[in-house]
Amino acid sequence: MQPVLNQFREIVGSRHVMVGDRQTRRFRKGYRFGGGKVLAVVRPRTLLEQWRVLQACVNADLAIICQAANTGLTGGSTPSGEGYDRPVVIINTMRIGRIDLLDDGRQVLCLPGATLDKLEKRLRQIGREPHSVIGSSCIGASVTGGICNNSGGSLIRRGPAYTQLALFAQVDAAGRLQLVNHLGIELGAEPEVVLARLDGRQYAPGDVHQSRNEWASDRGYHEHVRDVDAPTPARFNADPRRHYEASGSAGKVAVFAVRLDTFTADDNVTVFYIATNDPDDLAKVRREILSGFTNMPIAGEYMHRGAYELSQLYGKDLFLLVKHLGTDHVPAAYAAKSWLDGVSEAIGLGNHVTDRLLQWLVGLLPEHLPSRLNDYRDRYEHHLMLKMGGAGVDEARDYLRRIFPSAAGAFIECTEDEGKSAYLNRFAVGGSVVRYRDVHPDAVEDIVALDIALPRNATDWFETLPPELEAQFVRKMYCGHFFCHVMHQEYLVRRGGDLAAIEHAMLALLDRRGAEYPAEHNVGHLYKAKAALHEFYRTLDPTNSFNPGIGQTSKLKHWKNQPPPEHD
Repeated sequence: MQPVLNQFREIVGSRHVMVGDRQTRRFRKGYRFGGGKVLAVVRPRTLLEQWRVLQACVNADLAIICQAANTGLTGGSTPSGEGYDRPVVIINTMRIGRIDLLDDGRQVLCLPGATLDKLEKRLRQIGREPHSVIGSSCIGASVTGGICNNSGGSLIRRGPAYTQLALFAQVDAAGRLQLVNHLGIELGAEPEVVLARLDGRQYAPGDVHQSRNEWASDRGYHEHVRDVDAPTPARFNADPRRHYEASGSAGKVAVFAVRLDTFTADDNVTVFYIATNDPDDLAKVRREILSGFTNMPIAGEYMHRGAYELSQLYGKDLFLLVKHLGTDHVPAAYAAKSWLDGVSEAIGLGNHVTDRLLQWLVGLLPEHLPSRLNDYRDRYEHHLMLKMGGAGVDEARDYLRRIFPSAAGAFIECTEDEGKSAYLNRFAVGGSVVRYRDVHPDAVEDIVALDIALPRNATDWFETLPPELEAQFVRKMYCGHFFCHVMHQEYLVRRGGDLAAIEHAMLALLDRRGAEYPAEHNVGHLYKAKAALHEFYRTLDPTNSFNPGIGQTSKLKHWKNQPPPEHD
């Protein structure tokens, strides 16, 4: 393998080719799950370098994982264990992060390392927003990753991340690397010319075609989600409605650029904090707002009391970091933490020393959440943050005053600080579950994480577990994008628990409720790809060169030994 490693170094420079377990650790281990061996991690600086690295990989018969920020929750951007019949190379694209504004910012062109956070800040300057904003996505998560995973986020009107306008490479059935330009931008014909022109921004407004036929967002979702009597979920990962080339591809093609719509930012934004001990109260709010309001909400985020408490105690450092230093420092902080964990692991201290230290330090700091929110935590089990803008603020205020206080619930209209704190506490939930696991190794076996989409007509939405399953957990975490009926349910399993058996039992319960899973985090290596998704992957990547094994599919070249997909 030395010749291909030398090729990589010639293309991107020796500094940007990592080999060995220590150098590659933060790239080959998933943020929450997954990990495996790699031949190398290669970090190109330009699209042309990315193309040449891909060519070298295909010529050397290597398995390829294209990775951006590696913030995925299901291990889908890293190898997974053993069983590969070729060495695996990770191509990390985070050095290629340019964002171009098109049509006065009504659309954007994002290269593969562009992050949602940077896009949000860029668009804020012109009064516009991307598909997702902070609070609905991982800080540092890439725009391209969202497209490849059909990620959803919390913004109700915008649906899953989606575009039909992309520039990508795929390997055809004969094993040839092909570049496909469906950006709707004239850049030439030969791959190296196309990529060099895009690298150098060598295109003019006249080269950008404005077509009504190709979508750069899910234009119909705002009406789709309003159909509260439909027996199917509003959005889920295996929905063929939103599988199109790069969109939903889960890394089965190598994406160079995506073209996306942007949205006018809402003004006069207000957060209403609704809390109740009766889940039927929230079911009523959801149905009546979606079916009856003139003005759609911006977001509606649910948290159970247990999620609130977990985030309050174990997500405090992330909350304070973002609140006081902003989001720019978070990716670097996570990279530094990964490096320190690697050092402590190498010297025999384990890989969670930093978690214990951080948890001890933030425990010395004063309470960070507003008192009115903590009062609702004590009084109520179920919490809903309803974000409205413009004329929707008065519409929501009048509606909530008519139905609350109820026998079981109430609401408050948040101050600016309370609203930001509520959403930031919600954002920190995911990391807090991981932190709890890592600082309580004697009590917790691991996490069973479920990302589910309930039918739009479901009213009995809150989970009740049988006693034999309930006894398996140290703690549970429920939160979600409530109006889309996308729920994130995570279970900290007691030490010694059988994770596979527990997950199997949980999924059987979800099947009986008509739920789809996963909803927005992609199958990764945790979920089995259903038949339609499996076939989509095989069509995109007939030789199984990219991200082999995703969705528990074959890891072998040409999909060898892969049984026929089960019927959905």
